Amino acid sequence: MPELPEVETTRRGIAPHVEAREIREVIVRQPRLRHPVPEDLVDRLVGARLGRLDRRAKYLLVPVVGESGGTLLCHLGMSGSLRIARLGELPRKHDHVDLVFDDGGILRYHDPRRFGFIDWLDGDIEKDRRLSKLGPEPLSEAFDGERLYAMSRRRRLAVKPFLMDNAVVVGVGNIYAAEALFLAGIDPRREAGRISRQRYTRLASAIREVLAAAITQGGTTLRDFVGGTGEPGYFAQRLNVYGRDGEPCRRCGAELRLVTLGQRASVFCAGCQR
Repeated sequence: MPELPEVETTRRGIAPHVEAREIREVIVRQPRLRHPVPEDLVDRLVGARLGRLDRRAKYLLVPVVGESGGTLLCHLGMSGSLRIARLGELPRKHDHVDLVFDDGGILRYHDPRRFGFIDWLDGDIEKDRRLSKLGPEPLSEAFDGERLYAMSRRRRLAVKPFLMDNAVVVGVGNIYAAEALFLAGIDPRREAGRISRQRYTRLASAIREVLAAAITQGGTTLRDFVGGTGEPGYFAQRLNVYGRDGEPCRRCGAELRLVTLGQRASVFCAGCQR
């Protein structure tokens, strides 16, 4: 599933090709995504221009400048991607929506499992139910170890699913939570409420470090993900624990262990993470 680094990589990849461009045509080949493509999307978009692309958690926010001004809200689901194509480039299977621009470029939405969506928002986007209760961005000044410590008090769930709660901090999915906990030396099974302020400060730094590195590497391609220019992400080559159960720890050489936390597989090193 594309996580925050993959979505941010997509935003950075497609932004130079679509910002300030006029939409000449909208092609909807398959409207039945996780949420149906709005029936009036073509009427709203043709003749309008796109503003500056933004991201909130795993959502891409695409402002539309024109008479019907609003925002496209895009989620990549489990297997979705947005990439840049050119006129004459034939669509592939599962290429569901095209935005065709005045320079011949195409923003093409691809989603084999159709768990993603493209929706339309009017007015204040922060009031949308999908965005209104989200926690801070992990790379922003609003996120730090003090917040993690304060929100974890009296919480008895394991620290890994605690980190993956979007009300605590957005975008720290399964891969990056596992990697950050390894970097911080914290056992993912430990109760969130029994971790010290000092260790949460270290964990917050580890989360920022892991996410920043993943974005630099273009995200993590495990199966389906490609960025906006069609390139895979290379952070998978730097994974310390995720997906490596039974293999030796890169730090101490001990065999990595696999447990299930919050119905998600979690790999860790019992020697390095306590």
